[in-house]
Amino acid sequence: MASPPPPAEDDDGASPNQPGLRKIIHVDMDAFFASVEQRDDPALQGKPVAVGGAGGRGVVAAASYEARRFGVRSAMPSVTASRLCPDLIFVRPRFDAYKEASRQIRRVFEHYTPIIEPLSLDEAYLDVTEDRLGIGSATRIATLIRQEIRAKTRLTASAGVSYNKFLAKLASDQNKPDGLCVIRPGEGAQFVAGLPIRRFHGVGPKAEEKMQALGIATGADLAGKDIAFLRQHFGSMADYLYRAARGIDLRPVAAHRVRKSVGGERTFSEDIGSGAALRDTLETIIAIVWDRIEASSAKGRTVTLKLKFTDFRIMTRAASLPDLVADRDQFAALARSLLEAELPLRGPIRLMGLTLGNLEGAQVEKPARDEAQLRLL
Repeated sequence: MASPPPPAEDDDGASPNQPGLRKIIHVDMDAFFASVEQRDDPALQGKPVAVGGAGGRGVVAAASYEARRFGVRSAMPSVTASRLCPDLIFVRPRFDAYKEASRQIRRVFEHYTPIIEPLSLDEAYLDVTEDRLGIGSATRIATLIRQEIRAKTRLTASAGVSYNKFLAKLASDQNKPDGLCVIRPGEGAQFVAGLPIRRFHGVGPKAEEKMQALGIATGADLAGKDIAFLRQHFGSMADYLYRAARGIDLRPVAAHRVRKSVGGERTFSEDIGSGAALRDTLETIIAIVWDRIEASSAKGRTVTLKLKFTDFRIMTRAASLPDLVADRDQFAALARSLLEAELPLRGPIRLMGLTLGNLEGAQVEKPARDEAQLRLL
């Protein structure tokens, strides 16, 4: 018996026989900060570029693809990056330029759907199960979005198309840069089975090392472990891992929700512990989080600093004011004082986060976060 023909390019979402499925697109800009710098300065095009501070105190916030070929990554000390790539060009961040490009990209999204969940300035989930233009094909919409972004911003985007958020995000990373990947209904578990475990969101270097020791190297290995085994070894993360290994994700694309705080956090590719690197990293987080605060018009009284150490212990420190935080300077001063009070740290950290809480007013747009962390790529 002949095999059925492969699905058409736009056969990508719910069908009459699968009414519960959604059509989800994850759009992720390619090396966003660095690409904006290369776009705006022709002298940087085709060259290895790092956004961040040069010198002993500097930290790489983002790296162009030319720089990544040498192993340069975000959150890497600038000294290390320069050693890996002697011709690396450092440029200071221009958050106003990144924010303006992000606004242009958001307007492109809104042309196709009102259901948009931003994760950061450069990535978002879109639910196009019922799109505004009646196109019907998520694959076609993703193609049009990428074309429109390129035409209006002179930047490239990669996109993943699938029937849930977990798979769409995996797909967007599959063919980077400037790529498109579609995971159709029925293909999720097979796609995940072949992935190295480090591709799973939330599985960092330490968790990967633990999984390797337990004989888990791929999605297939993970799917072979029962829920009891996963709970024994991974605690509260077990249920997520169990579902993810089977390509299951029931989360909706959440465009709006009541929010108690506005903030973001960043997981580092390399653990950091020096006061200089910590202070530089905090300045980057302050700049991005304050942009989110302004974008949401949020007003709050409490600033909270979060640190996760290499042994996964979490420490939080907060400072509250009797009145609302007045401006960026006051927000930054509180954040800096929280960090300074803890220096020197008892050990290196793998994550730093910052939030403004105790908000006045409840309904704000869900603030963008970078990779559930500040993913400045």
